[in-house]
Amino acid sequence: MLVNLKQILKIAEEEKNAVGMFNATGFDSLQAVVSAAEELNQPVIIAHAEVHNVFNDISMVGPVMVAMAQNAKVPVCVHLDHGTSLNMIYKALANGFTSVMMDASALPYEENVRLTKLITESAHAMGVSVEAELGRLMTGEAGSRDFIQQGKPEDYYTRPDEAKAFCEATGIDALAIAFGTAHGFYSAQPKLDFNVVRNVAKATGLPLVMHGGSGVSEEGFRTAIANGIRKINYYSYMSKAGYMAAKELIESGKTSYLHDVEYAAMHAMKEDVKKAIRVFSCK
Repeated sequence: MLVNLKQILKIAEEEKNAVGMFNATGFDSLQAVVSAAEELNQPVIIAHAEVHNVFNDISMVGPVMVAMAQNAKVPVCVHLDHGTSLNMIYKALANGFTSVMMDASALPYEENVRLTKLITESAHAMGVSVEAELGRLMTGEAGSRDFIQQGKPEDYYTRPDEAKAFCEATGIDALAIAFGTAHGFYSAQPKLDFNVVRNVAKATGLPLVMHGGSGVSEEGFRTAIANGIRKINYYSYMSKAGYMAAKELIESGKTSYLHDVEYAAMHAMKEDVKKAIRVFSCK
């Protein structure tokens, strides 16, 4: 069942849990995520990240994502993750995505407001939800090799007063915040400031989003959810699970067919997604 982000986050708010958003870079990962959600009877968000467009162009994978959501037995939102260009966001809207993220967090505050408001007005007219970001994670969307912010993590944490003004000025449906997570793989357990989550949730009244969710402890997830996180972005460790399964099969010498490797990777990703969904849904 195809739904937008606002609808799926309403479910999370009612149940006081979080919905997982899983980036899909191909048909195998899409199948892994949707089948995992169906098996657990939980809503889910499937996403195409702008940084991943080189692997599968949105014009090809987008219609497939929408069709899979429409045919799913559970609520599924089709989301554009970290849309940094207007061109990509408009492509997502044209391809039937039900949610887009306008990520102008690297720009000055005033420009972030201007662009986010522009996209929100266009998206809302089409029944599409909008997520935006305020504050910055220490690493970029492509992981630690992309870029590393200078200074201390807390220098980039989301400020409650600024978040309140931002949400009121833009009319967004969900806000991604910075409170200690990072994209990519963690070398050590992240130190999360849950006071930031609590205070921003209180100031804005909106569902909050955790980026850099892979690698956070189960306790960390549950505490973040208890303080207002309603959407958790998860990709790196799902991808790693698929990679390790593929690597193991290749090294075993049991097959020379790519489809066998892809199938093994899909099942490994599915099992990893199921573990994450169980934690996010507080089951």
